[in-house]
Amino acid sequence: MDIDDSNEELSRRVQVRFITKLEAPLKVPSASIAVPADLTRLGLSTIINSLLKSKNSDWEAEPFDFLIDGELVRMSLEQFLLAKGISVEKILEIEYIKAVVPRKEEEPSPHDDWVSAVDGSFPGFVLTGSYDGYGRIWKAPGLCTYILDGHSDVITSVSVINQKGEENIDVATASKDRTIRLWKVDGECHGNHPGKIRAFKILQGHNASVQSVAAETSCNMICSSSWDSSIKLWRTNVMDMDGEQVSVKKRRVNIKDEETQTEEEAVSTLLGHTQCVSSVVWPQYETIYSSSWDHSVRRWDVETGKDSLNIFSGKVLNCIDVGGEDSALIAAGGSDPVLRIWDPRKPGSSAPIFQFSFHTSWISSCKWHDKSWFHLLSASYDGKVMLWDLRTAWPLSVMDSHEDKVLCADWWRGDSVISGGADSKLCISSGISM
Repeated sequence: MDIDDSNEELSRRVQVRFITKLEAPLKVPSASIAVPADLTRLGLSTIINSLLKSKNSDWEAEPFDFLIDGELVRMSLEQFLLAKGISVEKILEIEYIKAVVPRKEEEPSPHDDWVSAVDGSFPGFVLTGSYDGYGRIWKAPGLCTYILDGHSDVITSVSVINQKGEENIDVATASKDRTIRLWKVDGECHGNHPGKIRAFKILQGHNASVQSVAAETSCNMICSSSWDSSIKLWRTNVMDMDGEQVSVKKRRVNIKDEETQTEEEAVSTLLGHTQCVSSVVWPQYETIYSSSWDHSVRRWDVETGKDSLNIFSGKVLNCIDVGGEDSALIAAGGSDPVLRIWDPRKPGSSAPIFQFSFHTSWISSCKWHDKSWFHLLSASYDGKVMLWDLRTAWPLSVMDSHEDKVLCADWWRGDSVISGGADSKLCISSGISM
């Protein structure tokens, strides 16, 4: 079967066979076909959609991506084969997958000031923090159900701690007021009008702005990092005067009782960074990762309090995340447009194994997709959020929903990207096929 092209006489042709791991009805015939060698991803996607429509007249076209020998195609077939030294004399197997791009831009959710922090790890809501000092719970785009009231300065970081149930969800917020506050919210988010709630615990001990907060996997502890160059570890569980766990309903009854809001000191402090510790993540119980303005990425042994890995990046760092293959790859970004990724399992791990450099300004946030070894996102002061796949050096998608610097970004519900910025908006790009 030949696919004719209007410029056939000017174009070389390549015999290809399309394969996929996608389920029916997304499978096309396995017979080889001849296609123009100058086809790019968009042309290949048109062929796949034509083949699918020939089997199903109701088929609606959608974008696809293409892999040859495990690498995404981001140039013409002819250029790709030449660059990789692949012979055109044999039948070329091309795997097609759903393109990882947002299908829909939701209506932005306005804030009263810059949106400095987001967390989408709980599917029932989005948690945001703002320069106005408030945290907010968003049940859906434009629908704020809770306002977290208590900080006296900018909220710099937010984290959902407990995601095991639909009720009594614990969340943490960090602030330039030098405190971390813990809150309990109803995960079902009843009501359409925001109600103000206050923290059940205040964590104090940092001597400067708290820049980041992250939860440990068992939800019993959190860690925080600060401009004071330290990382502190805190317990999250709280008991009332009768020794019982404080619930949302019980705390509402006692909302005016000052005894329901407690203060606590840090369990331990990790020292080693020499400047602001900009970001922390706690992916395994025994291990914390941090990034700093001292240009270093560090991995900490929680039990000993010592760093077991110290990578010098050469740049001020703003953000860090751990994920990818076996949840072992370290991504970080900072004071240049380059997103860097290290594999600490490899000898000489001080050199990045990947560097993505399509942004045009500082990188403010990076986040791995928790169900994929290949995909992560980055946000930048250039006003863009980019989706990346380790199998290509080009971004899969560039989202420019914001009108100013993007300060934070995360995944939500597995198929959406959420982001906040200096335009005081929470933006949601949804419908991403992973």
